[in-house]
Amino acid sequence: MQIEARDLGKRFVREWIFRELTHTFRPGSATAILGPNGSGKSTLLNTLSGQLLPTHGTLAYSYQGRPVPVEDLPQLLAYCAPYLELIEELTLTELLHFHTRFKPLRPGTTSARLIELMYLEKSRHKLVRDFSSGMKQRLKLGLALYADAPLLLLDEPTTNLDRTGIDWYREHVEATATGRLTLVSSNVAEEYDFCTEHLEVSRFAAR
Repeated sequence: MQIEARDLGKRFVREWIFRELTHTFRPGSATAILGPNGSGKSTLLNTLSGQLLPTHGTLAYSYQGRPVPVEDLPQLLAYCAPYLELIEELTLTELLHFHTRFKPLRPGTTSARLIELMYLEKSRHKLVRDFSSGMKQRLKLGLALYADAPLLLLDEPTTNLDRTGIDWYREHVEATATGRLTLVSSNVAEEYDFCTEHLEVSRFAAR
């Protein structure tokens, strides 16, 4: 998956969040989107994902050398962010059955295997609403990391995770990032220090 941003800008009402951003996110690369709180990291990630329309500039997507229309992008991306909601009325098993109908898992990974990888075997029949905040975050991460998608977007991925959960994230993000375009929005080094490229959003703040 490749994303080409040209002279990209996003404005809310009269305030520019970022502008004049030109960058190519290349297939197989891992890029950290950096900046202090409020600098526009999440806004940029949401714009690159097609969830927000840019105010200015263009975005071009391609996969295996072929252009991808923005309306087809959801089929090719996996997204994890603290503000994304889970269907809490379902059990873990029911949620995985529902989710994988629309977003298949990586080849060789079954729902049962994913439950094991997330260390949630004892909660397979538990309602998601009864999960702790750390369990919910591990579930969100598991669904994103093990989705069969060439574009992986992670926004503050260790939110609500304890030390054990952070170590789990580090192990599994490095195991699943190879061969896909990975973007990590963060200002916590251990969330992104596996990334080989850095993009400072504050460089593109309105002046």
